[in-house]
Amino acid sequence: MRASLIQLSVDASDTADERRHRAASLVRGRAGDDLVVLPELWTAGAWAYDDWQRDAEGIDGPTAEIMSAAARAAGSWLHAGTIVERDRDGTLYNTALLFDRTGDLRGSYRKIHRYGFDTGEATLMGGGRDIVTVPTDFGVVGLAICYDLRFPELFRGLLDAGAELVVVPAAWPAARLNHFQLLTRTRALEEQVFLLACDAAGTHGGMRQAGHSVVVDPWGTVLGETGAEEETATVDVEMAEVARIRSELPVLRDRVLAIQTPRQR
Repeated sequence: MRASLIQLSVDASDTADERRHRAASLVRGRAGDDLVVLPELWTAGAWAYDDWQRDAEGIDGPTAEIMSAAARAAGSWLHAGTIVERDRDGTLYNTALLFDRTGDLRGSYRKIHRYGFDTGEATLMGGGRDIVTVPTDFGVVGLAICYDLRFPELFRGLLDAGAELVVVPAAWPAARLNHFQLLTRTRALEEQVFLLACDAAGTHGGMRQAGHSVVVDPWGTVLGETGAEEETATVDVEMAEVARIRSELPVLRDRVLAIQTPRQR
C-alpha cells in the first residue's frame, strides 16, 4: 500500500478555514494513494490555546465535511489529523478522524493522554477513554495522537486489539525532536507494527513545531522522513512484513502478563 504524510505548516498567517481548503487540495493531489495522513490540530493550532473555543467544532463539522469530500475525490483512506471537538455538553476533546475511500467516517479517537501538566490541553480538554482500531482494506489501523507516544501501555493495547499499522498525528515541539524520533522508532519496534507519524511544521502559539514526519517499519527502520518545513512524504508499505517479522522474531509470544508486584520487606 502507498501512504503519504502531508506535513502542513501551521502558523498565524492563515485562518482555520484557509488551512482546511489548502489541506483538501493537497489531499486531492494524492489521488491513488491508499492512505493519506494530516497532523494534529492543524485547523485551530495545537499550541494556540486561546483559539480553541472559537475554532472548536462537532465531529460532523466543517473539517469533517471538507475532509470527507477530499477523501472521496482522492479515492484514499484519509486520516484527517485531529480537530478541537466540542461535545454536546460543551467539553472539548482532541479528536482524530479517519475516513474511508468513499468519504465515510470509519473511526474517531479522543486523545487519552493530554499534554500540558497543569496548563493547556491538560486543563482545557477532556480525555478519551477508548482504544480505537479500524479494519481497512490494507490492514487493521490503530489510532494514537502525539503525546500518547510516551505511554507504551496504550500501544500494547492497540496491539492486542489487532493493530498492524498505527497512525500518530502530532504537533511535536522542535526542542524535543530527538524524543519524537526515538519514540516513534521504539513504538514500531516493540509492537512490531508500521508506525506513521505525521507532525506539523511552522510556529504558532509561540511554539516551533518539529516537522520530521516519519514512516517506521516493524524492525524500527525509518522508511521515509520529511524535513522541518511543509512537505509531503510518500512511502510504499509492504503490510505482509508485519506477519513475516512477527514470525521471524516472535518476541510477542514471550510476553508475561501475570507479573506480580513484589512485596515490600
